[in-house]
Amino acid sequence: MSITEHQINVGSLEWFYREVAPIGMSDLLPVVLLHGLPSHSYGWRHVMPALGSQGTRAIAPDLIGFGSSAKPQGRDFNYTPDAFVKALDDFIQALEIDRFCLVVQGFLGSVGLQYALRHSDRVENIAILNTPLTTAAKLPWQMQQWGLPFAGDMATQDPLLVDRTLEGGSRYQISDADLDIFRKPFLKSSKAGRSLMTTVRNLKMSPSMSEIADGFQNWQKPLLIVWGVNDPWLPVEIAQKFASSLPQAEIVKLEKAGHYPQEHFAEDILSDLLPFVRRAS
Repeated sequence: MSITEHQINVGSLEWFYREVAPIGMSDLLPVVLLHGLPSHSYGWRHVMPALGSQGTRAIAPDLIGFGSSAKPQGRDFNYTPDAFVKALDDFIQALEIDRFCLVVQGFLGSVGLQYALRHSDRVENIAILNTPLTTAAKLPWQMQQWGLPFAGDMATQDPLLVDRTLEGGSRYQISDADLDIFRKPFLKSSKAGRSLMTTVRNLKMSPSMSEIADGFQNWQKPLLIVWGVNDPWLPVEIAQKFASSLPQAEIVKLEKAGHYPQEHFAEDILSDLLPFVRRAS
């Protein structure tokens, strides 16, 4: 299955996204996959082809400010969770997607959960991979530094922060060829670093986590939580606490995986994700 690359203008913002079209006719709902920090849609390259092979359309956008999507200045897009949710809603509507399955991962993937709570009529089920879920989740110091005055300006202009973060979070090496693609936005323009810095400054972790923890107490649709237990930033206890109060949630623990489980353990994820998304029709 080949992953195709697309661009679409939605209002004043240009979105870049990767897509896999389903094989043959299918009544399965599409899947939208959202990345975390400081990644972009390329992080789903090991997951998307298998979705297409089973007849599922898979769409992975670069969120605004990341990858090859637009990187507007703060006065044009303020990089708050509200701004990301609104932009994501505009993107989903532009692609004329009425109902879909949602997959989220990582810090910033949490805006997908906020989107789901605010647009529950569109999201049929959710798969969560190592995403902050409760008020116990904190932005790691390594990422907090990206938002600091002066120090953040310097740190976010260093393309090697991508290498250090992705490999440090996953606990495994990533090939140089793949790292080249992840760090490319930072090599092309200083805008990538500025967008990352502004995102971290405006992430509003505490109110966002409160919205997610409280909002999902009333969530009635299926939830699949796949958790890399070897995550240096988000302990598995966060996932366990979140799932324990939700009878419709199922949790799968990947003992050897870290914060970015899709990088090295895609097959393990897919063994649960493929049948999970088939349940939504």
